[in-house]
Amino acid sequence: MRCYQIVVSPIGDILLVAEENFLTQVDFLGVNDRTELAGIVYRSNQVLEQAKEEITAYFQGTLTSFTVPYAYQGTEFQKKVWQALTRIPYGETLSYEALAREINHPRACRAVGQANHRNPLAIIVPCHRVIGKNGHLIGYGGGLDKKVWLLQWEQRILKEGKILAK
Repeated sequence: MRCYQIVVSPIGDILLVAEENFLTQVDFLGVNDRTELAGIVYRSNQVLEQAKEEITAYFQGTLTSFTVPYAYQGTEFQKKVWQALTRIPYGETLSYEALAREINHPRACRAVGQANHRNPLAIIVPCHRVIGKNGHLIGYGGGLDKKVWLLQWEQRILKEGKILAK
């Protein structure tokens, strides 16, 4: 059974969707057309509760990485990109070009960008940490303003030394 919960965050409401024992979607409400709630039950389960706790702790500045079990569907290439995203350290950035090289597809910068855009687990799989090779912020499925906020937030938390848990 697919079920969902909403988390209120400093940058807007966040939709959490779980199927069985896995988180399958984290998305900003009102931003993406893919946010379709038909056929999903508004209720909680253990995975959604853990996801809510972890997202809340992230926005409190006390959590830098997530342990909630998640699953995503995509092409093998997309999965390779999404896995690589989880290795970008909290508060750091990586260019699309460097990410393409990391997954052994050095000429696939554009495809890496498309995979980033299709990331079904915003924040949990930190696609907001990917930037242009010139250091400029380029696109974000949740909106560029949210990408800026998330990157500035992580930098601020690191500078303040506020982190209590990883």
